[in-house]
Amino acid sequence: MTNVTQPQRDRGYIPLADHGLIGNLRTAALISTDGSVESYCVPNFDSPSIFARILDKDKGGHFSITPTQQFTTKQSYLPNSNILQTKYLNEQGVATVTDYLPRQPSSAKARPLLAWLIRRVEVIRGSMPLRVECAPAFNYARSPHTTDIMLDTSVALSLPPVPREAHNKALFSSPEANLTLDLRYIAESTLDNVPEPEVQLNLLYLSDKGHKGPGVWSHLELKEGQAVTFVLRTPPDVQLPREAHPTHETAEEMGIPYEKLIAGASTLRPPGDPILTKTLLRDLLDQTNSYWNAWIGRSTYTGSWKEAVNRSALALKLLIYEPTGAVVASPTFSLPEYIGGTRNWDYRASWIRDSSFTLYALIRLGFTHEANAYMEFIFERVRARDPDGSLKIMYTIHGEKEFPEEELTHLDGHKGSKPVRIGNGAIDHVQLDIYGELMDCIYLSQKYGRPLGYDTWVAIRDIVEYVIAHVHDPDLSIWSVSCRKGVMCEALVLNRRLGHGREVRNRHRHFTYSKVMMWVAIDRGIRLAEKRSLPCPRRNEWYAARDALYEEIMQKAWNPDKRFFAQSYEDLEILDSALLIMPLVFFSTPADPRFLSTLKQILLSPERGGLTSNGLVYRYDVSKTDDGVGGEEGTFCLCTLWCIEALARAGEYDKAMLNKAVAMFEDFLQYTNHLGLCTEEISDAGEALGNAVQGFTHVTLISAAYNLSRMRAKVTRPY
Repeated sequence: MTNVTQPQRDRGYIPLADHGLIGNLRTAALISTDGSVESYCVPNFDSPSIFARILDKDKGGHFSITPTQQFTTKQSYLPNSNILQTKYLNEQGVATVTDYLPRQPSSAKARPLLAWLIRRVEVIRGSMPLRVECAPAFNYARSPHTTDIMLDTSVALSLPPVPREAHNKALFSSPEANLTLDLRYIAESTLDNVPEPEVQLNLLYLSDKGHKGPGVWSHLELKEGQAVTFVLRTPPDVQLPREAHPTHETAEEMGIPYEKLIAGASTLRPPGDPILTKTLLRDLLDQTNSYWNAWIGRSTYTGSWKEAVNRSALALKLLIYEPTGAVVASPTFSLPEYIGGTRNWDYRASWIRDSSFTLYALIRLGFTHEANAYMEFIFERVRARDPDGSLKIMYTIHGEKEFPEEELTHLDGHKGSKPVRIGNGAIDHVQLDIYGELMDCIYLSQKYGRPLGYDTWVAIRDIVEYVIAHVHDPDLSIWSVSCRKGVMCEALVLNRRLGHGREVRNRHRHFTYSKVMMWVAIDRGIRLAEKRSLPCPRRNEWYAARDALYEEIMQKAWNPDKRFFAQSYEDLEILDSALLIMPLVFFSTPADPRFLSTLKQILLSPERGGLTSNGLVYRYDVSKTDDGVGGEEGTFCLCTLWCIEALARAGEYDKAMLNKAVAMFEDFLQYTNHLGLCTEEISDAGEALGNAVQGFTHVTLISAAYNLSRMRAKVTRPY
């Protein structure tokens, strides 16, 4: 990743692909290639944002460290790590900004997790002037705050050769948002005979941009060997004794080394509020890097494209909410599926639909601890299902059933893509396919994970009975989007006024994808009962229901004239790439003539009735299928990867298809960003679209790579 940047006072939007992600298994932050924290929610993934510049360049809030001269930029992760490094280069010098949220090795129990955002800027050649701006915008830029620059008594200072100004910190306080932050720093020299850099924090007034409180700024003139580390955190709300604030003067009065005084003072402070020292920051960086290195080192993956798979695994790990084991679909919200469009959703929740694909990826890579923790989250949702026996299509990362949707009309949206939404009204949608993904997830967990107990089996048995009872019901299926309760989407109203006869996705249909996944739910229930010898009083009825549903799909979803499986029983003319799932869940064999005919139709260009453009696959043709939202969208990464895996599986019987799958996969990897991260969609021009980083895309990338590698080995194996 290299580009030339001319610093500007009024900076615009950075493309969605030009960001890296850091995290600590509680929350995550997006960092742009010009060194700005563009998205950061505190303290959890689904908490209100304090930085959301990616959604409003003026008032969203940001934390930037950027040269004041023209520069080029490169951004990369440290090897096998989620520590991000952004490098600035020009003729006068080279500077690096290292960003991370601390983690520590599992064996380290002495210190609790420090919920700090740490940014270390260092010049490694020549000199470079930089401007630092920290301008939080609390509660999605809705709540006012105050800013105070005050003496920092939590930092251990080196004794300067000559007296200098007091070492200050910035304190941001928003009672309305019930949140306080402070920004601290440590200046240091890494070379002999090079003085520590001077740092002065100044108030930054951005009310003309719409900010509801001041930020702070600092101008740094750094030369080789000089570094400044900034730490943003929520300070503990405790009163500390005077002895907990060590100073050189106190050490001199007591006649003991300053380092010894620091050690003693640290014992008087809460474990989560240690004295900020250079040694502590070095340890946090080393421990965080060791944590990520050790974690990815446990991967058992030995196939091709290992670098892409490892990066996807590291990205997936960043999406895990450790306290509950939930996996968030994406750590970002309301990033557009089409620039200027209305398809902007909040994905900071855990979808039941993602469950089997996520578990499959974790298991295939050997991460059984994460797989078991995720399964426990899923089982808790099964045990706490609704009174009618149903499940929500998604749950919050805390396991809650409410995720109310709201439009933030005061935010501009990324490049003007409105509305900005938080929460997700689709949580109450009827999407019957989720039971197939759920049962497939449970079945996979029993093949590779912890055996289930009798009580859990009884709950699972009830899930199968629920599916059988509702197998003939219509639903909204996999692609449904949300309209607010009691409010009709504007696009739907317009289409009805204009008399458009196209299918509208917020009307229930007998969607083929849902029927296939309901077949999967019953099938996996039968397999569990058989393989685990579990009691199943209605075994014969289960077999009959499964087989009848299979026959129904073959009769009602098949378009005999155009020879493809249609999107729904009602709309036999509409093609849907979700049906590429059929051989992946063993509904059909990859060599089944009906499936192959559907696959070949999807691989045609939209102009020829297909869904594939430049090797990338659309969900469906939006000109034929109005889902009630309006606007265009890009190709779907998930669908492209499902297509690749379907081709790979068919390649066992037709080597040309395997070769095509390899070519498509290699081509797809070129659309990941400079760090190997994926968004949800890709535009016709190759631009990343949708929420980033997208978990579903990364788990399907892992699955596609695994099965491509397996099929290549199988096809080339000598007999």
